[in-house]
Amino acid sequence: MAAQCVTKVELTVSCDNLLDKDIGSKSDPLCVLLMNTSESQWYELGRTEKVQNCLNPKFAKKFVIDYYFEMVQKLKFGVYDIDNKTVDLSDDDFLGELECTLGQVVSSKKLTRPLVLKNKSPAGKGTITINAEEIKDNRVANFEVEARKLDNKDFFGKSDPYLEFYKQTPTGWQLAHRTEVVKNNLNPTWRPFRIPLQSLCGGDMDKPIKVECFDYDNDGSHDLIGSFETTMKRLQEASRTSPAEFECINSKKKQKKKSYKNSGVVSVKQCQVVKEYTFLDYVMGGCQLNFTVAIDFTGSNGDPRSPQSLHYISPQGVNEYLSAIWSVGNVIQDYDSDKMFPAFGFGAQIPPAWQVSHEFPLNFNPANPFCAGVEGIVEAYRVCLPQVKLYGPTNFSPIINHVACFAHQALQQSTASQYFVLLIITDGVITDMDDTRNAIVNASRLPMSVIIVGVGGADFTAMEFLDGDDGRLRSLTGEAAMRDIVQFVPFRKFQNGPKEALAKSVLAEVPGQLVEFCNTMKLSPPNNNPAAKPADPV
Repeated sequence: MAAQCVTKVELTVSCDNLLDKDIGSKSDPLCVLLMNTSESQWYELGRTEKVQNCLNPKFAKKFVIDYYFEMVQKLKFGVYDIDNKTVDLSDDDFLGELECTLGQVVSSKKLTRPLVLKNKSPAGKGTITINAEEIKDNRVANFEVEARKLDNKDFFGKSDPYLEFYKQTPTGWQLAHRTEVVKNNLNPTWRPFRIPLQSLCGGDMDKPIKVECFDYDNDGSHDLIGSFETTMKRLQEASRTSPAEFECINSKKKQKKKSYKNSGVVSVKQCQVVKEYTFLDYVMGGCQLNFTVAIDFTGSNGDPRSPQSLHYISPQGVNEYLSAIWSVGNVIQDYDSDKMFPAFGFGAQIPPAWQVSHEFPLNFNPANPFCAGVEGIVEAYRVCLPQVKLYGPTNFSPIINHVACFAHQALQQSTASQYFVLLIITDGVITDMDDTRNAIVNASRLPMSVIIVGVGGADFTAMEFLDGDDGRLRSLTGEAAMRDIVQFVPFRKFQNGPKEALAKSVLAEVPGQLVEFCNTMKLSPPNNNPAAKPADPV
């Protein structure tokens, strides 16, 4: 029987006295969270944002974890000084880590521990604090906020304002959300943003909320413009015709100046509370996950008859392609009711005319490319391999566009009835990077996700670029993806670990991507009570 997920837990992380690794400025820390449930393999659960020039960061991005009471869930919080754009952390300065269990964090509610280096010696005076809270409320507040007549804190140009929202806790104010920075503007309008009620007020509409307005400075010495306190009850009264308005008060300026009035006004144009469905709400409510596999048959894999080839099937009947299909497919097939999966190859010359194809069915039947279960995909791959000639180039865009056509048709539905997951297994050498970028940006507006598993030991920089974790992927014309839909995982990182670890890492982002898409498009689960659409205030 599968372990019962007892509850979801939200973790908030902050650090103090971090090591300073930057000459001339301060470290730019980020926290990565790894989990281990099986003794051997750590896998990444997520990362916070990077905080520029700061040795005492409060991270706004929270970690949400399924808490299994009966399992030991080991956690490792790693703090790094980020100095480049790569996803790989091995080329960033390590500032220390903490290993503990989720049980320890949950039972202490607030855990502060010293950070240690890889050799277990102290990381200077660095400490990490983790706050844990059970998520009991799955509502979110959608905000539209602007401000006017903010104080100018900059000698050259105008202030660069951003807001921070704080929740009241027994041990003080805890950061719930940080907005973007609006550059050089004393009358800013921030882009709409959302804050889970759990993070903001624990679902208590009368609990005090503190909002601080800062002027952003590159060197990390952000100036406080002013602050105010309010409650969700008051914020919810806001409307576009009658916004909720708050004077920003700077207590230092107020003490100095008798005639002080305020440091500007923050105007909340909208604060709409909506129910947000979870991944399980969608799956149990009838949303179908449609899983398509695409396998790289290009020449860079090597001749399948040679033991050096990634397509060489060993005497035991395995290779990296087969292992990847098995471990990922076994998890996904549980969510697919008919267990029929379209499976394609790309980059090979195919019979009878030996033309190069970038999307051919593994079973050579274009009218019915479906394989029955993971076993069917594996069988089709084994039969197909000796019948094709590995060739090139390595083009991803045709197969992404192929699946996008089906996802586009599903958009015609008024509920979240279908979601498409494309699994591309590749050796990572890509030829049509520009077309692929365009295809992914287009697909980001559709109900689909792309998972890329990299086999072999090639340079996967291009794959990491497509996985937009360190910033939005853009098309050639500069259009940004609506959301991050690509997850890249190098297979060799998991080769010796348990099968579950690869599947978990590969599929980690899919539930969030599905939920983000459906909530953005205001789609409710197909078999849901029609009275509680996510678009309705609750």
